[in-house]
Parts: sequence; structure tokens; C-alpha cells
Amino acid sequence: MAGPTTAERGERQQKSSGPPPARRIGRVRLRTIVILGVAVVLLGAGGTWVLYGSSWLRVRHVSVSGTRVLTPEEVRDVAAVPVGAPMISLDTSGIEARLRRKLPRIDTVDVVRSWPHGIGLKVTERTPVLLIRNGKNFVEVDGEGVRFATVPQAPKGAPMLELSASRKGSGAASLRRFGTGRLVREAVRVAGELPAAVARDTRTVQVRSYDDISLELGDGRTVAWGSSESGGAKARTLTALMKAAPGARHFDVSVPTAPASSGS
Repeated sequence: MAGPTTAERGERQQKSSGPPPARRIGRVRLRTIVILGVAVVLLGAGGTWVLYGSSWLRVRHVSVSGTRVLTPEEVRDVAAVPVGAPMISLDTSGIEARLRRKLPRIDTVDVVRSWPHGIGLKVTERTPVLLIRNGKNFVEVDGEGVRFATVPQAPKGAPMLELSASRKGSGAASLRRFGTGRLVREAVRVAGELPAAVARDTRTVQVRSYDDISLELGDGRTVAWGSSESGGAKARTLTALMKAAPGARHFDVSVPTAPASSGS
């Protein structure tokens, strides 16, 4: 009987040696992809459980920093951070909005996650630059003209604001045109432009009209400031004028290019 032909031997060798190399590589890649896919799913599920389901990354303590008038306890109570909740699910924007809404004294607040268990409330309080008398109390006004708190005792370092623009004449016309809020903001701008030494000594900022704002200093001296415009130039002029006439009782910088002083 004749033996197998060359073609038959080649076909047997091919069958015995398995599939072609390209096909084997493809199968290996497919298994690798499947294994990696399963690993990714498992890791994702495990990570989700760690973040949301486990007790490892949950809120355990809340710290407060930056308070001056407010107490940390007040801030924590209003923040109402849910102790025991997953850190990742905390609504930081909602907490910040609630603090600013319920505690107007707060200017800005940042809610910071301090992994694995802490929440930090970083508070910046508003600083009063003017005070408005309200009966026996005092309304604090900040550098943006926001009336943010009413207190029974006047804090140190903030002058009183006197609005006398309701009188007849230019004061009444100014009040009708600009409104109380705008006149308060103009007084705030003036207070913010004062030289440091004058600001410390200012007891009253009086607003008779938009163009008629004056200062009363602690020793009875007065300053006619005019409007809030050109505040920087007026501040420099006032500093020079006080040095040139240290015994004067009244200073007028309403027109900073033509200042005047009088009294002794």
C-alpha cells in the first residue's frame, strides 16, 4: 500500500500543531480583555462600596476656623453637617449657602473635606466700616454697603453714619434721586478711602446729600469731603493739608485741587 502523499502529510502536521499563530494571539487578547473588564467592574464596585457603603470614609468630626464674633458652636449648629454620612455624598454647596443665608455676618465660607473623616468650615466674617443707630442698637454696615447685623453695643473702630439727607432742599432732592441705599454706599466708599490715621480718628460720617459728605473727628475737628468721587486724591490732599496746618479745626478737600483749612 502506498504511503501518504506530501500534501496529506502537510495537512496532518497542520492539524496536529493547532490553529495558526494569528488565531492563537487573538484568543489570548480576548481572554485578557475579558479578565481586565471583570477586574475593572470589581474594582469599581469595590470603590463604590468603600465610598458609600463602608464605615471607613464617613464624617466623624467638624472643625470651624476664622470666626471672630460668631462662635464655632453657632456655625456648626447652622451648618448641620450630617455626622456619620459618607464623605463623598456631602452637599458642600448646600451647606455654604445655608450658612450665608442664616448667618448674614458670614461673608464667605468654604466647606472642605479632610479625608478620611473630617469636615472643615473656613469662615470669613464681614467687617463693619460704618454703624447706623437704630434705637438703642447699632446696625453694622460692611465695605459693600450690606447691613448684616444689629448689635446692642457699638464695636470699636467703626464710625457712626448720620443720614440727614431727608431735610428740605438739596438733601431731599438727593434722597429722591439716589435713595437711602445708594447714599449709604457712597458713605461706605468715603470711609474706605480715608487715610489710616484719619480713619482711626473718625467718629461720624455725615451724609447731607450725594455731594455733601463730611467727617467729624474725635477731637472735634471736621472735614468737608464732598462726594465720594476722586477719593484717592482727596485722601492724599487731606494728609498733606493736616501736616501743613496741624492746628486747624476744619479741612475742606471737596475739591482736592483747591483744598482749604480754617480755625485754630
